[in-house]
Amino acid sequence: MKTRAHTLLTAGVAALALLSASAPTHAQVAVYDPTNHVQNVLQAARALDQINNQIASLQNEAQMLINQGRNLASLPYSSLQRLQSSVARTQQLLGQAQRLAYDVQQIDQAFTTTYAPATAGTSNQAMIASARERWQTSVGALQDALRVQAGVVGNIDTNRAEMAALVSSSQSATGALQATQAGNQLLALQAQQLADLTAAVAAQGRAASLEAAQRAAAQDQGRERLRRFLTPGAGYRPTNVDMFPSQR
Repeated sequence: MKTRAHTLLTAGVAALALLSASAPTHAQVAVYDPTNHVQNVLQAARALDQINNQIASLQNEAQMLINQGRNLASLPYSSLQRLQSSVARTQQLLGQAQRLAYDVQQIDQAFTTTYAPATAGTSNQAMIASARERWQTSVGALQDALRVQAGVVGNIDTNRAEMAALVSSSQSATGALQATQAGNQLLALQAQQLADLTAAVAAQGRAASLEAAQRAAAQDQGRERLRRFLTPGAGYRPTNVDMFPSQR
């Protein structure tokens, strides 16, 4: 009995081995490898991070280009023409100065003739004519000063409107260039206002200087007439003097 059982067991093992060797490949059971699966997941995650980083980099570059475009955009508003017009009006008023104007050579010539000290050889008629000319020059200078002051006051409304427009443009600037241009135009507005102030001061100073020169020349002529009156000789002879003759 033992020998028979051993023979049957041996035959069974041999048959099982034969079946295992002859079984097809596709019938084998797949084996799950957790380590390999984890590595695959990590590689996929790293690839996704790289893609996200590239997308973020492209977005940053696009935003940088947008910002550069804004910084290079010019200010759509310009006050240059209006400011130049205001300066031109003030210069025109200064250029219309009557008689003794803003010219060094003309001033020097006037102070050697009309405003020159009276001498013994100066006739009474010459002194009267120079006094009349000095008076007319002073009156014209006062008129010129008032005209320049009126022009400066007339520019105030234009300057106020330009200042409001420039401040609004500066506050709504989208880039560095627009903000810089708005600031430069505000500086130009201040320069124009300083030019108006300079013109007004110059016109007023001219009028005051000519008035002072007229008084000084009149005092000098007064001393010369007093000297002639007190000088012994033929004596004083009254004559008719027309200081302001009527225009013919």
